[in-house]
Amino acid sequence: MPLEPYKRGPVYWARGQVEYNGRPITGYIRESTRASTEAGARDWINERTDREIKAYVVGEEHVFTFADAVELYHGGKQMAKYLVPILAYLGAEPVRLITAQTIKDLGPKLYPNNSTDSWRRWVIAPARAVINGANERYPHLCPPIRIPGYTKAERVLQDRKRGKRSRVKKTPGSWEWLLQFRQHASQRHAALALLMFTTGARVGQAVAMHPDHLKKLDEDRITIPGAKGHEDREVLLLPEVAEELRRLKPKVPRGWDKRYTRNLRVFGWADSGGPRKGWATACRKAGIPELPPHSAGRHGFGQEMKVRQRVDTKSIEDVGGWSPEGGMVDRVYTHAEESDAKIHEALRTGLVQAQNQLGLKLLSDKD
Repeated sequence: MPLEPYKRGPVYWARGQVEYNGRPITGYIRESTRASTEAGARDWINERTDREIKAYVVGEEHVFTFADAVELYHGGKQMAKYLVPILAYLGAEPVRLITAQTIKDLGPKLYPNNSTDSWRRWVIAPARAVINGANERYPHLCPPIRIPGYTKAERVLQDRKRGKRSRVKKTPGSWEWLLQFRQHASQRHAALALLMFTTGARVGQAVAMHPDHLKKLDEDRITIPGAKGHEDREVLLLPEVAEELRRLKPKVPRGWDKRYTRNLRVFGWADSGGPRKGWATACRKAGIPELPPHSAGRHGFGQEMKVRQRVDTKSIEDVGGWSPEGGMVDRVYTHAEESDAKIHEALRTGLVQAQNQLGLKLLSDKD
């Protein structure tokens, strides 16, 4: 069927296929038009139809550029911020001529004082997403691309150049840190920290929560918005956490239109930067390390469950919203604690067991 608009929440989406001379020329499309009116959605459909037909008719004669690929991509405001400087370099470049090394070389050009990890997130990931997204739609115009990350040697060299070490060991949150933080935090900050530490929610997911995400709060259950390719997930809360959320009055973030209930947010912030100032103030008043929300929350949850309470990884991944394929819980979200003491205790235990078994001593009286 041809593309038609339909309403989904506050905006209109489009579904169907683009047709040319009565037959479909694209795969099935289901995308947001980002329009709040049907007229706006139909404008989007008309523009999309014209673009698809043009690409179909022109075919191989059209030089498909990186700018063309970006036009097809819908990655949100954050991704758009990273794509703007990339476009300045690669916009007119035919995609078929863009190599992995071309994109990797943009890292030091665009962000000379940042780490290779930042280059990967801000350059490689956006460029790869744009090109491979276009390939799915027009494989005959846009070849796919595989871009390996920067090597350890490249990371070390860049760290030396900028005089700063990347991948600094994170300090995860704990119940002790959280209890002290809450003594000096506002109601919203205290509830936010508690929710993240007990569910593994990212700060962006937490602040995006609408009152609709709390429809099952009477059952001590909430829905955490999806992120990074994951679906929304429902979690069972501790009764204390559910009670904390019941006490919060949802607010419309500052600067947003208060006439629409869709603008309400459980915590009242517009984005993940909203709680930053009050968070730092609470840490300072409590006299505790200023852990970022991600370290205090998601890292704290992973550490508490896996290392301190020895919960099985599958359960942690299920509740915390981690993909089991990447091994993220063990690889990224757990950290060594009191390593020296644990190793010394294990060595001492093994030594005593061996001495008792053999009747020998590590150091004899003659030593």
